[in-house]
Amino acid sequence: MLTIDLAAIQSNWLKLKAIGANAAVAGVIKANAYGLGASKVGNALYAVGCREFFLASLDEALAARSFLPADAVIYVLGGIHSGDELLYIDSNLIPVLCSSSSVTAWAKANIRLGTSAISAIKVNTGMTRFGLDIYEFESLCADMDLLRAINPVLLMSHLACADAHEHPLNQQQLNRFINCVNLIHPLLPGLRFSLANSSGVFLGDKWHFDLLRPGAALYGINPTPHIGNPMEPVVRLSLPITQVRELDAAAVIGYSSTAVLSAGARVAVVSGGYADGLHRTLGAQPAGYLSGQLVKAIGRMSMDSTIFDVSGLDVRIESLLEQEIEVINSSLSLDYLSKKNSSLGYEVLTSLGPRFPRSYLRGLHND
Repeated sequence: MLTIDLAAIQSNWLKLKAIGANAAVAGVIKANAYGLGASKVGNALYAVGCREFFLASLDEALAARSFLPADAVIYVLGGIHSGDELLYIDSNLIPVLCSSSSVTAWAKANIRLGTSAISAIKVNTGMTRFGLDIYEFESLCADMDLLRAINPVLLMSHLACADAHEHPLNQQQLNRFINCVNLIHPLLPGLRFSLANSSGVFLGDKWHFDLLRPGAALYGINPTPHIGNPMEPVVRLSLPITQVRELDAAAVIGYSSTAVLSAGARVAVVSGGYADGLHRTLGAQPAGYLSGQLVKAIGRMSMDSTIFDVSGLDVRIESLLEQEIEVINSSLSLDYLSKKNSSLGYEVLTSLGPRFPRSYLRGLHND
């Protein structure tokens, strides 16, 4: 069972809102809210005041338009593909224009349809992923007709190293973004600006501008790895025990005979394996808590199951079969798992497969 604390997500958003008191705070709910359920998470965020949301693709954004209230503002980070312009306009979705070709396509669509549908512009200030390069942005700003035709309401960029608080690229990206702001602001005085992701919120007010765009921090991933995690934990994952076996002789455990236990040992087989993303989430040798005691997996993980050595527990088999092993909780946190497995909190959450039933703890307000 994957338990998701909606109140914790709401509290994390409110904490970020308090830090960026002079800025609006969006909610990044792409990738099905990092695997936790975009509909549930999106509406929980809306209930505490979030009105702007970022999705990765048109399909995600259309789904969000169906479950979010009508006044929710929805940005699509993946930009537009040729032929989709009318669908964006009819669904009141805002494309984030990341290339000269997407700028041209959006302008042509507005001119052809006689509309003035709004957009956002993304500029590359140093991550070299999505976004107009500086010379392309300067060229756009020199063409007022083209700028008017795309009708931008937001200029944004993305920080590459904000989780490394002292990294020099943070200041470099800030300086480049300020240069872009200074270039376009006289041309479009009503334009808003956005630079800070989750970790960027904690770099300081200079990085905040008009809109903060947290994703990871909402879900309990540490945005400040150089210090303790300021966010509340959001998820707990427990795996039901489906079989308990007491060994009457030494036996190999799992595929390829990689582990052996002696006579008298006891193992518990749980539901959940690499098909559910546990190989990436929990590492090669997961650990978990059972009846308040730490137990460790043994042998190779299977597609649908994992085996734990529970020899040290003085608990009847009948009782064990009614229990679950917690593999993500306050002790086995996302931070701990990320460091242990050299992975990212994003990977941990988005790896958790759909076969895990989702259980939601109610939010602070109606959701």
